[in-house]
Amino acid sequence: MTTTSPMLDVLEGFIQELRTAGLPVSLTENLDAMEAVQHIPMEDREAFKYALAATLVKSHSHWKAFETVFEVYFSLRRPAPGESLDELDEGDGNVRFDESGSAAGGAMDSLSPEELAEMLYRALLNADEATMQALARQAVTRFAGMEPGRPVGGTYYLYRTLRNLDLDGVLERLMDTSREQAGGELTSLEERLETDEYQDRIAKLRQEIEAEIRRRLVADRGPEAMARTLRKPLPEDVDFMHASRDEMAMLRRTIQPLARKLAVRLARKRRHGRKGPLDFRNTMRHSLSYGGVPAEPKFRYPRPAKPEIMVVADISGSVAAFARFTLMFVYAISSQFSKVRAFVFIDGIDEVTRFFEGTEDVNQAVHRVNTEADVIWVDGHSDYGHAFQVFWEKFASEVGPKTSVILLGDARNNYHSSQAWIVKELRQRARHVYWLNPEPRSYWDTGDSIVSEYGVHCDGVFECRNLRQLERFVEQLG
Repeated sequence: MTTTSPMLDVLEGFIQELRTAGLPVSLTENLDAMEAVQHIPMEDREAFKYALAATLVKSHSHWKAFETVFEVYFSLRRPAPGESLDELDEGDGNVRFDESGSAAGGAMDSLSPEELAEMLYRALLNADEATMQALARQAVTRFAGMEPGRPVGGTYYLYRTLRNLDLDGVLERLMDTSREQAGGELTSLEERLETDEYQDRIAKLRQEIEAEIRRRLVADRGPEAMARTLRKPLPEDVDFMHASRDEMAMLRRTIQPLARKLAVRLARKRRHGRKGPLDFRNTMRHSLSYGGVPAEPKFRYPRPAKPEIMVVADISGSVAAFARFTLMFVYAISSQFSKVRAFVFIDGIDEVTRFFEGTEDVNQAVHRVNTEADVIWVDGHSDYGHAFQVFWEKFASEVGPKTSVILLGDARNNYHSSQAWIVKELRQRARHVYWLNPEPRSYWDTGDSIVSEYGVHCDGVFECRNLRQLERFVEQLG
């Protein structure tokens, strides 16, 4: 089939939204997607979805964002001026709506609530997908209470619909039917298998209801507005300091794959480093074989040493998540450094390298840092000046010309003495001193933040609010 111009316009908008959501889509991948959809029947929604995914998604962590954008952009779309709805939605299998938002041709409108419940039970019992799709549309029409223009999220409509369907009661009735058909009680294995099967069918019904609600919201508000509402940040763009519990779990899952990829990149970067100084002796020796004309310069190839890292991290409440993920990330690629030592502080400071040595579970090591590290000196409120002074007294002699010191924190010092001279002295001893700040730059040096007072003595002060920025910094460090 040949892709129609309206569909190409929709596909262009879809790819633009993927880029807005943070997914990297190159021109080549854009062209591959346009080529792929020419060989996929539009009525096969799943095949169409996975054909686009195969050409546009490069990381498993990006799948959820892709799926959300797909469901919005290939739901029912309002036509552009001069464009008919049939022309835009031809063959996509989406339901059409009348002015009230009801499904056209509502053959189930006359059913009583009892008859609708019985039909739902039968459809789930027999795995009748066509009937479940029709029932999902009817349930949304009856129970969601959707009103055009009302600024209510899809979760609210979903809750209202599911509450009226009483799917828990339907599941219990289905299980009772299975027990009757078995002539009594089911074995524990049979019970579990039957429960899993029915729960899977109910989950598919729920997905149909969600899709129906989403289609109607898109029809009412437009795909662009819905995309903005549903858009979620990619794992590498989640803000450390404001991540939800689910996002924290997602970040932990992302750390190891990202670290492996970065470790390979750092190793390759070292192997193919730039040329060293001219090797005059080697140049003359090689040029003798052809009389020295032309001379072919030979260089001494550098043998870059792996840097030694000292991480000094504030783990007070406001920046604890940032410190935790930075420690996890640095230790996940520790093979790329000759030595990694970790120190954590609040108003006292403690070396926690021991928690990471001899363990492959970085998560467990970080948990021990949070629960066992001795970081309280007086009241447990951040005091950078005192923590740096103790670090200087105990460990400054171990900072040398091969050492890169990474200071982590927001530099909110609760108006204590800064002791910024210590950072200046560290800079004179160390190879590099860097400061990573998890706050937006616009917050720096506001309130009790004194980051610039420390920053003037550092080789660089970096905003580091998410994994993408952290990865960029560590790649530069290596």
